[in-house]
Amino acid sequence: MNNRWKKICSLLTITTMVATMAIGCSTSTKTVPKAPVTKTEEPKTTDKGSIPRNETVYFNGQQWGAITDWNPLSSNSNNAMGVGQKDSARTLLYETLYMYNMLDGKMYPLLADGDAVWNDAHTTLTVKMNKDAKWSDGTAVTANDVAYTFDTNVKYESPGGSDYKTYIESIKATDDSTVVLTAKLNGSGAALNPLKVTEYLPKQYVMQKAYLEKVEARNNKDATKIKTDKMEDFVGSGPYKPSISNDQKVVFQRDDNYWGKATSMWGKLPVPKYIAHNIFKDNAAGDTAFKAGEVDVSQQFISDVASMMSGGKISTYLPESPYYLAATMPTAYFNIKKPGLDQVAVRKAIALAVDYDQIIKTAMSGYSPSFTEVPRTLMSPSKAEQALVDQTALKSVQWTGNDIESAKKLLDTAGIKDTNGDGIREYKGTKLSFKAECPAGWSDWNASLEIVAAAGKKIGIDITTYFPDANTFYDDLGNKNFDIAMYSPSAAGISNPWTRAFGILSSSYNKMKTQMIGNFGGYANARVDKLLELIPHETDQAKLKVYYTELSKIYLTEVPSFSLMYRPELFYTVNETVWTNYPQEGSKSDKGIGIPPYDLTDGYGIAGLYTMKLVK
Repeated sequence: MNNRWKKICSLLTITTMVATMAIGCSTSTKTVPKAPVTKTEEPKTTDKGSIPRNETVYFNGQQWGAITDWNPLSSNSNNAMGVGQKDSARTLLYETLYMYNMLDGKMYPLLADGDAVWNDAHTTLTVKMNKDAKWSDGTAVTANDVAYTFDTNVKYESPGGSDYKTYIESIKATDDSTVVLTAKLNGSGAALNPLKVTEYLPKQYVMQKAYLEKVEARNNKDATKIKTDKMEDFVGSGPYKPSISNDQKVVFQRDDNYWGKATSMWGKLPVPKYIAHNIFKDNAAGDTAFKAGEVDVSQQFISDVASMMSGGKISTYLPESPYYLAATMPTAYFNIKKPGLDQVAVRKAIALAVDYDQIIKTAMSGYSPSFTEVPRTLMSPSKAEQALVDQTALKSVQWTGNDIESAKKLLDTAGIKDTNGDGIREYKGTKLSFKAECPAGWSDWNASLEIVAAAGKKIGIDITTYFPDANTFYDDLGNKNFDIAMYSPSAAGISNPWTRAFGILSSSYNKMKTQMIGNFGGYANARVDKLLELIPHETDQAKLKVYYTELSKIYLTEVPSFSLMYRPELFYTVNETVWTNYPQEGSKSDKGIGIPPYDLTDGYGIAGLYTMKLVK
C-alpha cells in the first residue's frame, strides 16, 4: 500500500466527525445536548413581530441556542437550521451542485445541469451549471463561483477545505457554465479516491465569488477573521433568507425571486413563506409544542410516537413500526488491545449473547428493523446499500442475538472458562471484566449498554456500564482509554458504504495517538486495507458486491465491533394540524422522484417544501 494512502485517515473529513458526533448527541430521550455557542455579538437580525401561522412551517430538534454566524467556512456556527454540510447538505439558504437522495443512492442536479461526467481515466469530473441559477442579488451563479469557493476553503483551511484538498487537486472553471474537478493522483496515476471527489458535489456549498472577495477585503485576508466573520450580509442562492435570529426564535423568509421557480428546476416557489424554529429548553418542551400543533415537523427522539399518532394528526414517514427510515448503525467498539478483548472468541461471544430485540423494543421504542429483517453486514438497511452485498454468502457468519448457548460454547471451545467457580470466566488467569461506556443522559444508548452488560453476565463475562459526561467520554474514545464504547459510524451519503466501512475498519487510524474519526479499538487487517483501497476505484457493481461481501465477512468473523441497532439519520415526525401532504413512504416530487425523510431541509428532502399543502 503506498504511503499516501496510509495517510488518508489522518486527513479524513472533520465535517464527517462533526456529523457523527451530532448523530450521537441526538440519541438522548431526555435532552438533546446543545451545540456550543460562542459568546459573540448578537446577530443584527432580530424579532420583527409575529408571522402568519398559515404561512409558516415550524420545526423542533434542529436548532439549540442562538445562531453564532452564517458562515460556511466556520467550524462553530451553531447554525444547524441554516448551515449544515453533512452527507445531505441543508439547502434552505446556501445550495450545493447536487442533492443526495438516500432512497435510491443517487444525486440530482440543483445548481448543476445534468449528471457529472468522469473522463475515461476517471481523473477529472466535469459539471455543467444550470444557466437559470441566480444569487439573491440577481446575478448569475457561474462556474467561477464554484472554483473560487473551493480555492477559498483551501486557502483559509476551513474544515471542508482541509478535507477535500487531500483528494481534489483543483476545481477550475473552463467557461462560465463548466466546472472541472481534477482528482489528486496516487503513485499509479489513478485518482487517489474518486468517491471523495464525487462526495464534494452534494455536500459542499457554492458561495458567491464577489461576496467572498468582499469578506477577504474587510478581514485583510486573515484566515482566523475570515472563518469567524458572521456573514450577516451573505449572498445566497437558496429559496430562503434570514428574517429573525435571536435566542428565542429563528425564522427564514422565502425569497420570492428565487431562481428555482424556473422550469429547469422546481418550476415554482416552495409552499411555506416562512421556515421557523423556536429555541426550546429541552426535548420535553419541544414535544409539548409539537403535540399541541405549535410545531409542524419534529426532529426529536419521541419515546412513544405510536401513542402520539393515535389522534390522527401526527404521523411518521413509515405508517407502522419501525416508523422511521434507518440510515446508520450505532456500534459497540471493542478495544482489542485489552487482554481478553484481543480474543475473537470473547468479542464474538458478547455479540452473540446480546438481546438486540430487547434493545429495539425498549431503548429504541421499536424504531429499528431487527437483525432478522435486515441481517447484519456493514450496510445500512437502504435498498441501495443492500444491493451491494450478498446476504446468502454471509449467513454462516451472521447472528441475530440472545444466543446464550452458542456464546458459552464458543468460549468453552476457546478454553476460556470459569476455573474458580465465582461465575466469571478467566483468560490467562485474569477475570474477564470490562466497562461499557457512552455519555450520561443519552438514555436510549445507556439502556442499550445495560442490555449488553446483562448479556455478558449470562455467559460469565463481567460487564459494567459507565456513563461519564460527554467530554470525558470523547477523551476516552479518542485516546483508546476504554474497554467497550458505543458510537455511531457514518450514515447515508454518496460515498457510503465505503466511508462507513473505512471508519469502522481501516488500520490507518492506528498510528494516530488521538483521534475522533473511526476504528477506535485499533483493529488491523491487511486484506481489509486492500479492499478499502480497491473499492473507491471500482465502478463495476458486480465487483463492488464481491468486495463489500468479503469485507462484511471479515468484519462479522473477527468482530472488532458490532452494531446494536439500525437508526434514522434524522427523526422525521409531522403534525398535520396546519399543514398536510408531507412526504411519506411512496411520496414523489413533481418530477416523479421519491422524497426521502430529510425533514424538508436536507438533500432531495427539500422537495417536500414544494408538495405540502395547507389544511383547509
